[in-house]
Amino acid sequence: MGILLWAVLTTMFLYIIWNISSLARYYLKFTIFIFISLIFATVPIPLMFLKPRDSRNALLPAWALRTSAWILGLKYEIKGKENIIKDSGCVVLINHQSALDLIILAQLWPIMDNCTVISKKEVFYLWPFGLASWLWGTIFIDRLNPEKAQSIVNKTGKTIRHRKARVLMFPEGTRSMKEKLLPFKKGAFHLAVASQCPLQPVIVDQYTFLGKHRFDEGSITITILPGIPTAGMTQDDVPMLTEKAYTVMAKFMEERKVEVSKKTM
Repeated sequence: MGILLWAVLTTMFLYIIWNISSLARYYLKFTIFIFISLIFATVPIPLMFLKPRDSRNALLPAWALRTSAWILGLKYEIKGKENIIKDSGCVVLINHQSALDLIILAQLWPIMDNCTVISKKEVFYLWPFGLASWLWGTIFIDRLNPEKAQSIVNKTGKTIRHRKARVLMFPEGTRSMKEKLLPFKKGAFHLAVASQCPLQPVIVDQYTFLGKHRFDEGSITITILPGIPTAGMTQDDVPMLTEKAYTVMAKFMEERKVEVSKKTM
């Protein structure tokens, strides 16, 4: 009885501070997000061993992340599904804003077949999450060893081409809540040229619901843009390809900002 009473009192306390304190709501929401992410990424590990390195192993964690979005008061809409590249692998470029971008990956994973991501090798050693990541096909690279990393990029390029895989990447390389894109790092574009497969730009609306110690409810539109071909390009074309992709994505972000501002007026 004492445990039940304690649970009821704790629940009431959390409910009260959730509604009266934006700071408490901020930390509680991120705690829920992290808890759900870790639990549903690791609990299915025994099932993942049935088909190791299969992208479908991430479908249950992706479902859990989409559910966590509903709990956190976030609604997502995906536009431009008709632009999804068919019958080919590709490198998917996504603007990077927050740890919540994991939910963006969870939204894209079921609608883009054979997805994977690239991560620094240190993540693999964060078990059990690192093991789960390996089991759903994450490609780990050593950022401190450029020659080895380039070798993995070349091998990954072949994988993209032969298995028609889709590598989801954040070309800015770091999170930014600014209204404009940060300069792109060239790794994604070297990979696209190595695979001779197109780029698939994806723009996520700015997280206006998120701020310093503020985590409100919000609606987010994810827009899939038409592909950018790379066939026939060489590594010498990477700077031009990087600039082209940046221009396309930055222009669309600006257009979306104007469109959203008109709707809120």
